[in-house]
Amino acid sequence: MTVAQQTPAITTRSTATPPRRNGRWSGYWHLLMARMLELKREPEVVFWVFAFPLLLAVGLGIAFRNKPADAVSVAIVDPAGNLQVMLANSPQHDLFRPHVLPQQEAETGFRLGKYDLVVASDGKGGFAYRYDPARPESVLAKTEVNDALQAAAGRKDAVATTATASSEPGSRYIDFLIPGLLGMNLMNSGMWGIGFALVDMRQRKLLKRFIGTPMRRGDFLLAIMTSRLVLMVLEVGLLLVFGILLFHMRVLGSLAAIALIAGLGSLTFGGIGLLTASRAQKIESISGLINLVMMPMWIFSGVFFSYERFPAVIHPLIKALPLTALNDALRACILEGTPILHQWPRLLVMILWGGISFVLALKWFRWT
Repeated sequence: MTVAQQTPAITTRSTATPPRRNGRWSGYWHLLMARMLELKREPEVVFWVFAFPLLLAVGLGIAFRNKPADAVSVAIVDPAGNLQVMLANSPQHDLFRPHVLPQQEAETGFRLGKYDLVVASDGKGGFAYRYDPARPESVLAKTEVNDALQAAAGRKDAVATTATASSEPGSRYIDFLIPGLLGMNLMNSGMWGIGFALVDMRQRKLLKRFIGTPMRRGDFLLAIMTSRLVLMVLEVGLLLVFGILLFHMRVLGSLAAIALIAGLGSLTFGGIGLLTASRAQKIESISGLINLVMMPMWIFSGVFFSYERFPAVIHPLIKALPLTALNDALRACILEGTPILHQWPRLLVMILWGGISFVLALKWFRWT
């Protein structure tokens, strides 16, 4: 009998592990992590997302800081010098910066904006004023100078009055500005960070490679959008802390409500950025489209000044813009402490813009 015949048959059991099955959201999480790792290769993101808003807040906060009222610049046409003496003897003399000038020079300087008001004697013992009703400082100068001259001439107030100076956080320009900068930064990061990145990937043929992978289109686009949420938490928190520490801004709303509004705003502009970049083929094209979409919101949505300055007839259209809804919601929450449930119309505007944009981007998106 051979050795082979004496050796009993050995049955082997397969030890191979079954293939690993990924969950429904596995592709999304892998794409999200890949997107976050890509940001490490873009150091300029740190400047534009974090440093630039802080520098802008510092510059505008210093330029428009609360300070004592500027002295009224008054051109006096009075060869005898009586008006200058009367202003100098008035109780409010420190509010005026008088300049005694010839008639022609005074009128020329007033026309060029060097002086707020021209005052002269009317030849009958009264005063003659030249002011510009379209310039608020000129109208105010006329009132203040007239009151000072009338008081110097002997006019008495019929009723005693008292005044209390009050300048608290909430009414300053910097308090209005920082929520607007938050909204603007969320719009910029959503539009440029997503739209520009997608077109750059399409131009470099990277999107074409994704087609050959078992990846859902919705997972890819959703990962691109939500990658901005991580940066959103950092940029919103940094700008708020900066405003509190440097400008003593008072935050009345809850941090959870602010985070929810900012997160919804980030997703809203992420969806708009996806829609803008869904068909663009070149960097030049997406740059023009993004500027075209953002320019009306820069102007009308109250980033640097209130949209109340525009005619009331277009206010409904302005309030329908997503950046207007975001800025109004942030200001109401930060400055007034308005509960999140009371802001549902603004949140609805953002949800509609973001949701419709994402659905259309999912339908029209081109990989090549």
